[in-house]
Amino acid sequence: MTDPDLTEVRKAWLIRAGKYGERDDFAIENGLSGGGWEGIPDLTGVSNRDDLKEIVRDSWPDAKKGAVAVYAGQLWMLRGRVCVGDMVVLPLKTTSQIALGIVSKEYWYREDPDPGRRHVVSVNWKRTSIPRTAVKQDLLNTLGSFLTICSIKHNDGAWRLQQLLEKGHDPGARSTRDGAVDSDEDTVTDSSESGFDLERAGRDRIQAFIAENFRGHQLSWLVAKVLQTEGFITQVAPPGPDGGIDVFAGRGPLGLDSPRLIVQVKSGASAVDVKVVRELNGVLSAQNADQGLLVAWGGVTKPARQEMRSQFFRVRVWDADQLVNALLRNYDNLSDELRADLPLKRVWTLVEE
Repeated sequence: MTDPDLTEVRKAWLIRAGKYGERDDFAIENGLSGGGWEGIPDLTGVSNRDDLKEIVRDSWPDAKKGAVAVYAGQLWMLRGRVCVGDMVVLPLKTTSQIALGIVSKEYWYREDPDPGRRHVVSVNWKRTSIPRTAVKQDLLNTLGSFLTICSIKHNDGAWRLQQLLEKGHDPGARSTRDGAVDSDEDTVTDSSESGFDLERAGRDRIQAFIAENFRGHQLSWLVAKVLQTEGFITQVAPPGPDGGIDVFAGRGPLGLDSPRLIVQVKSGASAVDVKVVRELNGVLSAQNADQGLLVAWGGVTKPARQEMRSQFFRVRVWDADQLVNALLRNYDNLSDELRADLPLKRVWTLVEE
């Protein structure tokens, strides 16, 4: 008898939007995925991978033989393998969140003046602000593949992404499928075969440790310590109802000089909505503060990001990635006690392009 949980699992594809996330907003706002591959012509009429490899070789004559094979394999996935109804996952570089959607139209070539926006599939983006903290480390490692396009099959990845899409959290691999990789009639590169981004994996582990050991009020305390290393005098509000203020911060010997900050800390894994941003603005006015800092561990929703653009010189947000950035740049100046509670070590490694 077939387990109903093992049926009707959509295929899942990791499709990036540029090395630095330069097409993140374009992809989400226009319901697309893909892009890049400048110099490659329209592939609509290409019916097999061998022909596509010849096109890549002709378009990029200086590319090494191995690189041509890798590029052709990835382009063939976009052109010939990604189908309507499949899932697409996009790790957003610009927000450190994850977007998930369903393919609504297979490969097509856009007549766009920007050559990096031509090779695409259409996607109905269902979730665009899933925090990385909602995803377990092994699946995050899979999403850290160096490839621009690859299939997600390792460790029950497709089913887990489907659960993430439907329910907002990663339940982990099912015991009946642990470590399994589906067979496929074509040779399709799986993300687990391409290596992964060691730096990103390290950051994810740091974030997981902070989420586990600095919960709730402790995260406010950690934020205050980081601000102290940046020259602020801070006062942390006591646990309990705080009126929208978790940390007061100011310059000068008594913390009375500008800029005077009001800090609100949201330690939950869910993205913060626009209501919180508006409430912070209200508290700023009531407290006669100069600026506001919203520490949103799970990031913020798209409407909240749009609201904050209109408050560019008044309010900033630190998501988990940005808090870790602040922590790392000030780590050597933190107290011995805090460094003992949060032990980190610099590691040099070879850059893999």
